[in-house]
Amino acid sequence: MAMKLNMLPPSVNNMSVRVFVRAAGIPVEEENVWGQTQEADYLGKYPPGLTPTIEDSELPKGVLGESCAVMMYLASRERRDDLYPTDLKRRAMVDAANFYTLSILYHVLTRATYPRLQYPGYPGEVATSDATDDAKEAARKSAEEALPRILDTFPAFWGTDAGFIGGGDTPSIADIRLASTLEFLAVTDTGIPEWGQGYISRVESALGEAYSEPAGDVRGYITQVTGEAVAAG
Repeated sequence: MAMKLNMLPPSVNNMSVRVFVRAAGIPVEEENVWGQTQEADYLGKYPPGLTPTIEDSELPKGVLGESCAVMMYLASRERRDDLYPTDLKRRAMVDAANFYTLSILYHVLTRATYPRLQYPGYPGEVATSDATDDAKEAARKSAEEALPRILDTFPAFWGTDAGFIGGGDTPSIADIRLASTLEFLAVTDTGIPEWGQGYISRVESALGEAYSEPAGDVRGYITQVTGEAVAAG
């Protein structure tokens, strides 16, 4: 019986795991749980009420969430050294990139893109307050202006302008996570940086349909909310 993957197609968090399972050749039963994550049934299985999650009887709680944790677990279980290196030095670079993406880049990126994607913001942010529309747009623009400095660290430290994170010949889970995240930059005024466009293209070329199929859902949603087509990598 295939493992179950609960997901939301327009989400880059979900996209990363959807790309990963395809790249790793892991059979899953995908279920679109749009509108269900805050209902009792889902919360009973996974109290955080977030996606993506996998359901597998082998797990201590029968379910696991957080995109990077899911990829780390499955890559280790399947012994996919190509996706998640067992060499500690290479793995450290992959882990560091993932942690930076999630703890720094993604938080600023959501503030810059969620309003335009028509996604709900997080509690305590200007976007979710009773501030004026002008104040909300100023906050969004401030976040967008902070992105280039953060984005520049990836080619400078992780070599994403020419290769893959971790020093391998093929994309790692950190590349899958970062490339997926960069897709949302299409809704910003500055767009995806030149190195990022080449990087996404390189990841997509290496992974083929494993990347392009889930990416198509994200790009399709961006086109739907902005009215502008998003080019493939």
